[in-house]
Amino acid sequence: MSGYRHPRSSALDCILSSFQMTNETVNIWTHFLPTWYFLWRFSVLCSSLDFLMDSYTWPLLVYMLLICLYPFTSSCAHTFSTMSAEARHICYFFDYGALSLYSLGTLRFSRPILSCLFGVTLHCELYWFVELQFPHKSKILRTAAFVVPFLFDSFPLFYRLLSCCWGSCSPSQALASHSYHLFFAFLTCFLFASHLPERLAPGRFDYIGHSHQLFHICAVVGTHFQMEAVLTDMASRKDWLTSHSSLPSFPATLGVLVLGVLLNLGIIGIFSAGLPRTPRQSTSAHLHQE
Repeated sequence: MSGYRHPRSSALDCILSSFQMTNETVNIWTHFLPTWYFLWRFSVLCSSLDFLMDSYTWPLLVYMLLICLYPFTSSCAHTFSTMSAEARHICYFFDYGALSLYSLGTLRFSRPILSCLFGVTLHCELYWFVELQFPHKSKILRTAAFVVPFLFDSFPLFYRLLSCCWGSCSPSQALASHSYHLFFAFLTCFLFASHLPERLAPGRFDYIGHSHQLFHICAVVGTHFQMEAVLTDMASRKDWLTSHSSLPSFPATLGVLVLGVLLNLGIIGIFSAGLPRTPRQSTSAHLHQE
């Protein structure tokens, strides 16, 4: 209800606002600081693993690049979204594109590119058209745009966890981390959809403690546990994986990443090119309404 920045801020104003208390300040820092944490973890892995020559590590390389990318892109989107109505849309197009690439980066099975493209296309459509024309329905559809790719990517993990519950495998540290990751993923979705706690006390959580800030924190903590699970699985299951399947190839890992980036940029470019034709009055009115 308060704390909004001016909708025509300059780039410098946007940067300076990250050091002032607005309703976006914590959103910016809860993703900017974790970017450096994931970069630090990535640098440690670079010193211990041969990402250049060992193809077994290439899926991990893709994953680490993207868990560094998505919080940084989100932080930039929250920082610069008030430069103009068009800038706001473009910022979040890139934010959704990075999230879609993150779903690709999990590389849990052979069709992640479908999830990636579904996510970024649907998010851009919802943000560009549905949110402007049908603001009361857009929240449900935007939540579905997060949930559907997550479920699509996670079915193998659900199967693995259920198999262990039925006694087909023994508990491990990786499964514990996977369980924590799913728990925080659920919290992330719940907070995004519910608008709690600010729904219960309007105005009291404008600056600190509103649902989007908590959603950011849960998302990052969930990614941390996911990363720990991936690293544990990679080490403990290497012998089994290398004996039961071929080593990852460049086209199936880094090649898919490059393809995903190019297709995402193309989709973002198409929707961004259409922004000048968006009615200025409705766009500005919606921005003021938020």
